Amino acid sequence: MTDLILSEKLSEFIHEKAYQLELGAGKIIHPGANWDELKSQGTNLWLDTGDIDKADGLWNSNFSGLTTNNTLLNKEIQKGVYDNVIIEAAHLIKDVAPGFDLAKVVFEIAFILNALHGLRLVKQFDANVSVELHTDLAHNIGKSFIYGRRLHSICPKKFFVKVPLTSEGLIAAGRLQRAGIPVNLTLGFSARQNYLAAAVTNPSFVNVFMGRLNAFVADNGLGSGENIGEKAVLATQRHVLDLRQKGISESLLIGASMRSAEQVKTLAGIDVMTLPVSVATEFERNPQSVIAHLDHDPEIDAKEDFINVLWDVPEDFKTATESLIAEGFDQLTPEVISTRMAEAGYAGLFPGWMEDEIMAAETDGKIPLFESWKDKLKERYIDLDALMNLSALESFMSDQRALDYRIEMVVREKI
Repeated sequence: MTDLILSEKLSEFIHEKAYQLELGAGKIIHPGANWDELKSQGTNLWLDTGDIDKADGLWNSNFSGLTTNNTLLNKEIQKGVYDNVIIEAAHLIKDVAPGFDLAKVVFEIAFILNALHGLRLVKQFDANVSVELHTDLAHNIGKSFIYGRRLHSICPKKFFVKVPLTSEGLIAAGRLQRAGIPVNLTLGFSARQNYLAAAVTNPSFVNVFMGRLNAFVADNGLGSGENIGEKAVLATQRHVLDLRQKGISESLLIGASMRSAEQVKTLAGIDVMTLPVSVATEFERNPQSVIAHLDHDPEIDAKEDFINVLWDVPEDFKTATESLIAEGFDQLTPEVISTRMAEAGYAGLFPGWMEDEIMAAETDGKIPLFESWKDKLKERYIDLDALMNLSALESFMSDQRALDYRIEMVVREKI
């Protein structure tokens, strides 16, 4: 009963604060420059930022959404603009749920800030906003569903709920989607990850974080890195489109983690692009014609065969995926998914991370260090898409901890 009352009180609090902090400009229309041509290729355009001022400088009627994550939200929280909200929220939580310890209070305030900032973006731009669950829930199906439903209820017409692509996340995302809650299944890096996710879970959106793929190859001296992510995106788009045409899935692909305006041109025609401010600015300042060439893969420069997992979706992988579909979603568990894929020869997709591997990924940061992983990658003990997924999740967890720490320090000082 306490959780239900708290959920209702916090929802009221979030809406009250959103109206108090609302900038009041509504949907802003700026000259679209060459955005019209890009959108005409069939691509939905989102901005990848939580910074209202920066988004305001670029927003035009061709954009339909914004996406935030733990990293972007943390940048806003660290500015101190939400410190008073943190204090008021802490008092509210203590009044409604006096038995909560500090960790639980911090967790609930993090939820409030995520929902509140997302709601401010909705009100400012009249846009869909993709908002992310706390990273502590990445491997918790039950709580991901509970908090995903709570998050969506804050703004059911405009919020998409971001769930990370873990084996548990696949189940949580499917349950949310089947409950009528649109899910953005994030932290995807390969065509096969997204083929599996789209076919089995059918989230509203799947992702390829392309910029990090290019950076992995380039930073580790495995090639120039040029077009690695782009090739993975285009392969994913074709497979996702094929699943839609066959009536197996309705998922749309998001091209994420873009790094340059050239990528915008190369990937014209994909379902969705989420553009960082720097990329959107570069594209707007350098108008160029764009034509969709979804069947034309750019040339790549990569020295290792294990990189091919980013775009290859073999027939036996599809067969294993079909066996999971035949199982029936309600019968699936993370263990069933990982076991079935391992039996088909794809154990490296869900390798069952050891503690030392998780610590190594956390130490590496966003881009894994090849020297730390080369033997396991070459032997296919783990696969590159799985490693990139782990590194991305650990990176977001680090930013979530920084965000939580800011909340904790404000609460300790003021309450």
